[in-house]
Amino acid sequence: MKQTPKGWPRFSSAIFYDDAAGAIDWLCKAFGFTVRIKVEGENGAIVHSELEYGDGLVMVSDAARYAHWGSPRSLRGVNTQSLMAYVDDADAHCAHARASGAKILKEPTLSDYGEEYWADKSYEAEDPEGHRWWFAERVRG
Repeated sequence: MKQTPKGWPRFSSAIFYDDAAGAIDWLCKAFGFTVRIKVEGENGAIVHSELEYGDGLVMVSDAARYAHWGSPRSLRGVNTQSLMAYVDDADAHCAHARASGAKILKEPTLSDYGEEYWADKSYEAEDPEGHRWWFAERVRG
């Protein structure tokens, strides 16, 4: 398998928002993402952005630019994917996200898959437009 382009993970995801500029600010504040690039078009619409979390990357842009993408807010809450990121401390990350306005759907919970596998502590949160996010901390394995 060839190496990925410099600075790119093997996989990345794109997420679409009705208010991508507001979502970028919120994701950075609540979940700890950092902006790598933000390309604005007419009237401040986000044409393309790249947000980093450690070595992970997610692209965020305005849904209105695309006929086949949408925000859960405009799709009756429907999510077609759930994003997951590993964090250093699930409890602290959850507390920060909650204080920043994230809706916590599942409190930090230990999932132990047995000694031959691993154990993670994870929680589920929802952002202001209804995207669901999982954050996990590896505790064994």
